[in-house]
Amino acid sequence: MPTGCPSHPELQRFGARSGLTTPLMWRHCTADMLIYKIFLPSQWQELQADGSTRGAPIDLSDGFIHFSTGEQVRETVALHFAGQGDLVIAAVEADGLGGDLKWESSRGGALFPHLFRVLRMDDVLWSADVPASPDGHVFPDKVDGGAA
Repeated sequence: MPTGCPSHPELQRFGARSGLTTPLMWRHCTADMLIYKIFLPSQWQELQADGSTRGAPIDLSDGFIHFSTGEQVRETVALHFAGQGDLVIAAVEADGLGGDLKWESSRGGALFPHLFRVLRMDDVLWSADVPASPDGHVFPDKVDGGAA
């Protein structure tokens, strides 16, 4: 089982509280799974210059760095970054973050990846611009999860 994904006890506790079954909750968590962090361009530049980040103000406030899966990232941007102009998306392999990555219930009861340590530049597999357009942000084709 990938270490960045919820362990069986975590799934069982969450499933018992939510009424979901383990296979349903596990369906998006696989080895080599990419998760995504959205940055404002200035935040991305700071990560590149400093080599690590504790995240955006919301991350600092919550005590962890917020990530989204490919299926979640478009809605995350629509809800939390609307009207903020161009963005940068960074892809990180979930399994590479080990036990510092926890999957926790959030929006609509979905499990979201939360990183409980600094994000290092060497954690990032790739990054891409996410330009703003009149119809919303335009994601690179390589972001998995399809259209919102």
